[in-house]
Amino acid sequence: MGVIATIKHFIANEQEAYRMDIPPHGLMKALSSNLDDRTLHELYGWPFADGIRAGVGAVMTAYNDVNGSASSQNSKMMNGILKDEMGFQGLIMSDWLAQIGGVSSALAGLDMAMPGDGSVPLFGVTYWGYELSTAVLNGTVPLERLNDMVTRIVATWYQLGQDDPSFPKPNFSANTADASGPCYPGALFSPTCVVNEYVNVQGNHATVAREVAREAITVLKNDNKTLPLSSKSVLKIFGTDAQKNPDGINSCNQRSCNKGTLGMGWGSGTANYPYMDDPITAIKLKAANSTYYNTDSFPSGIIAMPTDIAIVFISSDSGENQYTVEMNNGDRSSDGLRAWHKGDDLVKAAAAKYSTVIVVVHTVGPILVESWVDLPSVKAVVFAHLPGQEAGNSLTDILFGDYSPSGHLPYSIPKTESDYPASVSLMGFQFFQVQDTFSEGLYIDYRYLNKLAIPPRYAFGHGLSYTTFSKTSATVTAGKAMTSVPPARRPKGSAPTYSKAIPLPAEVAWPTGFDKIWRYLYPYLDNPQDISSKKAFTYPIGYQTTPQPDPVAGGDQGGNPALVSIFCRYSIIFQEHVCE
Repeated sequence: MGVIATIKHFIANEQEAYRMDIPPHGLMKALSSNLDDRTLHELYGWPFADGIRAGVGAVMTAYNDVNGSASSQNSKMMNGILKDEMGFQGLIMSDWLAQIGGVSSALAGLDMAMPGDGSVPLFGVTYWGYELSTAVLNGTVPLERLNDMVTRIVATWYQLGQDDPSFPKPNFSANTADASGPCYPGALFSPTCVVNEYVNVQGNHATVAREVAREAITVLKNDNKTLPLSSKSVLKIFGTDAQKNPDGINSCNQRSCNKGTLGMGWGSGTANYPYMDDPITAIKLKAANSTYYNTDSFPSGIIAMPTDIAIVFISSDSGENQYTVEMNNGDRSSDGLRAWHKGDDLVKAAAAKYSTVIVVVHTVGPILVESWVDLPSVKAVVFAHLPGQEAGNSLTDILFGDYSPSGHLPYSIPKTESDYPASVSLMGFQFFQVQDTFSEGLYIDYRYLNKLAIPPRYAFGHGLSYTTFSKTSATVTAGKAMTSVPPARRPKGSAPTYSKAIPLPAEVAWPTGFDKIWRYLYPYLDNPQDISSKKAFTYPIGYQTTPQPDPVAGGDQGGNPALVSIFCRYSIIFQEHVCE
């Protein structure tokens, strides 16, 4: 209760490079992700359908075009897929400054423009606000579309309990960590007031964060039952990734560096760490005989004893393309699928010195391990992914056997990057607009590898456990026969009704005595009575003004419920754990 969760970015936002207009809404448009209907539904739409089924309150559109139409004004995606097929009842918002038109985005199904500005922020101009008031008064945008926007926003506000008098008001600022600051940060001149109250809302977050990080940890290799470790083990730990950033865990703006333990990628979707439980601290609490070498270059002069165990930490990062980190502009454009900071060389150097090496990987996605994974000394490989604030305790829970690992790879790890389809490569510059055509269709990751009989190094879903398993004969029982289309959706409930009459212009006049803040956006008009036309809205050719038959794929929030069970049965065949 309380937080309106948002899933993003709808849809086919699969690379950072060229994803935005350059300059905004200028000479070069954001790239167009071009994909067929089946690929849209069976691959890229499923995570959003699952989120809607879980009750998410908002969906954010992407910067990129989809099949040549901007995401923020793509009627097929918003009206057709999200609101009709997936039955989404919440609000659709734009990404920041991704809205590129007013009337066009309103008719296409956008409900909220973020942050509200037009193509350039803080100029006091907007595609909506007072322009939306004008469009409704002159009949350019139908009143029922405005009512739908408002209903979706306010209904979500009610659904999450934010109408409760005890629901807290905003008590923090995204503009400063100081206790006081500008009351109106968008204004050129502003009085100062308290903007951060430093309310601790963590509750049991640490426990949940540790559980989430621990359950994701994936053991890929464990020869000779090297894991779990004993608290009496003599450990030699290498790699700067084992220790939190010495400059401060939040020293890099929006985590735009890969220094110290990699707990999350970088960009505007990140959060400040309330603390960082780093691996080296947690390991030393478990095994007193631990020595740490805080370097990504293997030290000279080390004498390795036969009973020593080396743990090597390596990483691979990515993030949002407004930052370039170590020559990687959002995507892993410089390092590709290799470990950063010459991590492969660090592993090989440790493997040449020690008879037992454990490699721990913090990574945003697959990395190539071929240069060292088969070395005789490399006995165990652990992918800890992006563990967040509980990076240390979650890892030692697995390394020392307090819990059995239960993670499974959410992707395949190939033997070489060329084993992936060509579409994995970044789309480069093209005049006017980059065309990113998903020519591989459904054949991504393991589907592509299976189709071409390419063996991966580690398959999608791979993950070892400390538990031993046995199996007996399986029994298969026929279920309900499938039909060509799923059952019809349940009858709809009644919808709120509103007046269809265009409001009087006086409703959007400036209230008497209103204290306007310069550069802030308002719905009010200086001379609303001068709006020349009050004709009813005329829908463009092709629009339907009467209710149409429901799409067979619809039926509930997230789509027709029958499709979920069908997909579960289908997925079990391919060992995809997408349903319970």
